Amino acid sequence: MFIAKVTGSVIATQKVDSMVGNKLLVVEPYRLEPKDRKTLVTTGRTFIAVDMLGSGVGDFVLITQGSSARLTPETKSLPIDCVVVGIVDQAHIDQACVYSREDAPAEEQPPVEVKPPVEAKKAKPKAAPKPKPEPEAEPTPEGEPETDADATE
Repeated sequence: MFIAKVTGSVIATQKVDSMVGNKLLVVEPYRLEPKDRKTLVTTGRTFIAVDMLGSGVGDFVLITQGSSARLTPETKSLPIDCVVVGIVDQAHIDQACVYSREDAPAEEQPPVEVKPPVEAKKAKPKAAPKPKPEPEAEPTPEGEPETDADATE
């Protein structure tokens, strides 16, 4: 097992069926700083780990790699090589606390590029239909008076 820091996440909408619904995290293993042995420092490597516990960016977690990653009941049938098996509350070396979740500064989320929403093509408003012209009344022959019967036809 290793202590690692969650530094990001991976979204994969297309994947094998057995992986659907599993949260994928980018984790960076840490080691004890060799000179002062009082702090944890990155190893400079990164892995993708399946998270079964709900950890997030900034958390220090315990990861297991290789075939051991498939030894939990939740992961035994998954095609994985790295899994989060614990969220670290504290780490002590030589009677000194080298990490405490309570004392850790709140991590800022990595900046997310916000893209403006894609506007749907707006349909041009349809012009109001033109009223149909009323048929012109036929002129009456000159000299004949108009009757009510002529007006209703």
